[in-house]
Amino acid sequence: MKARLAAVLAAAALVLTGCGGGGGGTVSSQSQALGNIDINPQPRDNVRDGGDLRLPLSLFPSNFNINQVDGPGVDLNNIDGAILPTLFTGTADGGVTLNTNYLTSAAVTSTSPQVVTYTINPKATWSDGTPITWRDFRAYWQAQNGTNPAYQVAGTTGYDDIGSVARGTDDRQVLVTFAKSYGEWRSLFSPLAPVSLDSTPVAFNTGWKTSIPVSAGPFSVQSIDQTGQTITLARDPKWWGTPAKLDRIIFRVYDSAAEPDALANNELDYYEIGGNLDLFRRAQHTPGAAVRNAPGREDFTVTFNGAAAAPLAGPQLRQAIAQGINRQEITRQIIGQIVPNAQPDGSHLYAPGSKEYQDNSGALPYDPAHAQQVLDQLGWTRPTPTAPRTKNGKPLTLRLVYGQDPGVQDLAESVQNQLAQLGVTVMLDGVPGNEFFSSFVDRGDFDMALFGWQNTATPLSGATGVYELPLGSNVRENYGRIGTPEIDALFNQGTAELDDTKRAAIGNQVDRLLWQEAHSVVLYARPGAVAVRANLANFGASGFADWDYIDAGFVK
Repeated sequence: MKARLAAVLAAAALVLTGCGGGGGGTVSSQSQALGNIDINPQPRDNVRDGGDLRLPLSLFPSNFNINQVDGPGVDLNNIDGAILPTLFTGTADGGVTLNTNYLTSAAVTSTSPQVVTYTINPKATWSDGTPITWRDFRAYWQAQNGTNPAYQVAGTTGYDDIGSVARGTDDRQVLVTFAKSYGEWRSLFSPLAPVSLDSTPVAFNTGWKTSIPVSAGPFSVQSIDQTGQTITLARDPKWWGTPAKLDRIIFRVYDSAAEPDALANNELDYYEIGGNLDLFRRAQHTPGAAVRNAPGREDFTVTFNGAAAAPLAGPQLRQAIAQGINRQEITRQIIGQIVPNAQPDGSHLYAPGSKEYQDNSGALPYDPAHAQQVLDQLGWTRPTPTAPRTKNGKPLTLRLVYGQDPGVQDLAESVQNQLAQLGVTVMLDGVPGNEFFSSFVDRGDFDMALFGWQNTATPLSGATGVYELPLGSNVRENYGRIGTPEIDALFNQGTAELDDTKRAAIGNQVDRLLWQEAHSVVLYARPGAVAVRANLANFGASGFADWDYIDAGFVK
C-alpha cells in the first residue's frame, strides 16, 4: 500500500496477548521478535480442499476503491489481498518479496533517471478476460499523480515523482521513468486496478463505491450484502496460479464484544484479541480455539486537530497537552497485565522490532511540571491547584472523539483523568464505529481523536500522506491538519533516497520533528495476537508478513 491504513480498532485497538492455547498468561519476548509468525504452518498436502474461512470486519467499507479518499482501511486491505494484484508481498522480517503470480521481474534498470522495468506474468488476466498490461499501470499513475484534482485520491506519494509510464518491448512490459528518484518504489501500483476504474474521475470516485466488478486473484467477489454487512469471496476458477485450498472467504461485520461468542458458536474462525483480560481468557478457554501471537504492525495514537480555527492550532498548547499524557502509565494499564515490561511505542513511522525503529519520543517527553508552566505562560491559568484552567473567562475544554468500544472507553478515560491533573477539561465523545471516520475524523470534527494506524513494509512513503501538509482542502490522511515545510522537505529527501540505511536515518529525523511538533501522541504498539480455530492452518498471527490466502485452510 502507498499509505498507512486508518483503523478505528474498536475490536482490535487494545490488545492483551498470550501464548499458545493453554493457560499461559504473558507474552514471551521470543514471540515478539522480528521475523516471528504463528500461523500453524502446514504443507499443502496436510490441508484439506474446500471449506469456508469466516473473518470479521470492524467496519463495512464505504468505498471499495482503496485509493479513493474514503477507501483506505485495514478491513478493505485484507479483502483486496485475496482478489487484487499485490505486486510485492510483505515478509516476516518486515521486507517485501516479488509476487511472481503477477510479475516475472521488476527492477531498477537505470538510476539517472531512475527507471523501473516491470515484466508482467503472461498469464495475468482480469476477471473480465482483459489481459493485465502496461495500460493498467499508466491509468493508475494518471489517476493518482495529483495533476487532476477531480480524482479524489487518498494520496499521491510516489506517483507524483513519476515522469512517464510507457510500453516496453510489448504490452506485458512496463517502463516507469521517474522525474525524481523514489526509494520505496516497491510500494507502488498495489493493489493494482484495471483501466476501467482509473480511466475517469467519476469511475475512480464512484465506480467501486458499492461493488468490485473486476478482480484478478485467487478469489473473486461472489456477493456483497450491504444489509447483512457481509462480503463473500469465492475461489476463482480463472486463477492462473496455485489454486486456493478454501472454497470461500466470508467477511462479516461484528461488534468486538460478540466475536468470542461467534468463535465459540462456530460462526467465526478468527478474530483479533480485544481490549480486556476477559476476552483473552475466553479465547484461551474456548474449546477448539487457539491463541497465536506475533509482532504487530499497528499502533494506537492520540491525534490532535491543529486546523487554523481549532483549539489546538498552536504548537505550544499541543506540546503542553502532549506532555501531560503519561504514555508509560497508559501502556502499563492497557497491556501490562499480559505483556511483561510493556513499553510505549516511540515512533510515528516504524514499528517496534523493525530494523528501522528508534524511540524518538524523548523529543517531547512526559513532563507535567513543564506542561503546567507552558499553560500558565499561554494565559491558561487556574485560581487553585485543583481548579480547571481558564483564559479570559473561557475554560480550557477539549473534545476527545473515539469509536465506541469498552476498551477504547477505558483508554479515553485515562487520557481524560491525566489531563485533568493539568486543569484541562476533556469531554468524552464516543461515536458509532461506522461513523467515526466519515462523520468525524475526515471532517475534522474533533479536538483529539483516538485511533490507530497500520504500518506497511515501505514505511516512509507509506506515512507521507499522513504527515505532510494538506493539499488545500485535500488533507489526504493528515486528519490533524498539522505539518511543516521542514517535515515535507525531509519526506521528499527520504523518499528519493535509494539507500535503505540512509532513508531510515532521514525517516527518524522526520519522526523527531513529528514529536516536537506534537502532531500526535503515539501510545503503544499493538501486539499481533489473534484467536483462531485450532485446526486452521497457514493463517493466524502473521506478524509483519501479509496473509497467505492460497495455502490457508483447515488441517485434514
